[in-house]
Amino acid sequence: MSDDNSIFIGNKPFMNYITGVVMQFTTKNSSEVIIKARGKFISRAVDVAEVVRKRFMNNTVTISDIKIDSEDFTNKEGKELRVSNIEITLKKI
Repeated sequence: MSDDNSIFIGNKPFMNYITGVVMQFTTKNSSEVIIKARGKFISRAVDVAEVVRKRFMNNTVTISDIKIDSEDFTNKEGKELRVSNIEITLKKI
């Protein structure tokens, strides 16, 4: 699946992500949409997936896959950090 169907969660208002996911399913007629987030935005990604699934596209979308991982990298100060990430795949029923 291409990254065209991916929504990256960040600092934008919550409803922007809901709208983005719903638009992927409706106007672009995607069969799957992947919601991706890192670090502190993981909880927001879960909320987006649940609101889309339960309120906006009730009985038409389900969670088909959830992938979790963590990445190691060095920040600007030279400190080693580990950041968690998640990918939630929503699929049309």
